[in-house]
Amino acid sequence: MDEAFVRLLCPECAKDWESTPGDLPTPDATFHCPNCHASRRLAEFTRTDRDLQTLKGLQ
Repeated sequence: MDEAFVRLLCPECAKDWESTPGDLPTPDATFHCPNCHASRRLAEFTRTDRDLQTLKGLQ
């Protein structure tokens, strides 16, 4: 079985990457970009609504 992943995109520096939902905090938690250290709600880093729904559904 393939493991689910969430695609993330920093709204400030445009760094994009993937992570598994289990490695991420809840969508409303403050998250810090590993590249520029911008701080926002994790939900603001998800690339698409589908990525956000995956994150919410698998936590």
